[in-house]
Amino acid sequence: MVEAWLIEAMRSYNAESYSMRDAYAAQLHLPGPIFQDLVIWALQSLPDEILIGLDADSERKHIQEVEAAFEGQEHVSNLFGGQGYVIKEAHVVNRGDSYSVHHLPEEWTDDLFSGQRGSRAGRFIHWLHTHPNAPAIPSRADTDAAQDTTGVDMILGLRFSPEGPLPWFDDVDGTRRSLGTEHATKSKRSWFSRKELPVLGVAPTGHSIHDIQLIAFHKSGLGVNVLLIDESGYPYGWDDLA
Repeated sequence: MVEAWLIEAMRSYNAESYSMRDAYAAQLHLPGPIFQDLVIWALQSLPDEILIGLDADSERKHIQEVEAAFEGQEHVSNLFGGQGYVIKEAHVVNRGDSYSVHHLPEEWTDDLFSGQRGSRAGRFIHWLHTHPNAPAIPSRADTDAAQDTTGVDMILGLRFSPEGPLPWFDDVDGTRRSLGTEHATKSKRSWFSRKELPVLGVAPTGHSIHDIQLIAFHKSGLGVNVLLIDESGYPYGWDDLA
């Protein structure tokens, strides 16, 4: 069951995805229960980043009326593998620092084709990696690794406390997408300002979550609009949008 606080955050994120739909070339539908798993796995793996492989369900297409509602003026058909199909499963593939996390360990590679597939050798269509206490903005290593992705690359940024050895890193430029932009803080990093951060919810790991950021992009640099959907395939907050 998806936590109530996360459902509210996903409703807010989907509302922004709808208002910004013309800024994206395509869309990707991610079930809320899987997204909740991603957040928990990210916190359980601290202080490391994690790399997650995701597959699409070849028997479950996007609901047509949802796809039509979120389709922007810059829409591109057949942009990436798995386009138009709902994500069905996710697996943690690797964990490590921001450079090593992009490479798959031997047990996830296919020796026959690994030379052709590069560092992302494996069977997954889409990839997601985490940015603990840092914004979800691609680094050079992120964009390089994306060149071996047949689907899309996603970044999940989490701001949380207690921080441990990972104080919030905010010194990076780029467009950010928070699950509820009202929860994003622009305060300077100080002991006092951290105490004043809003709390979206508390994870099973005991961490207070202050901000969740999520982006998706194609290796060409085009942005992909992520929709967080419920069990029926409709975005959280669909009734309000409709």
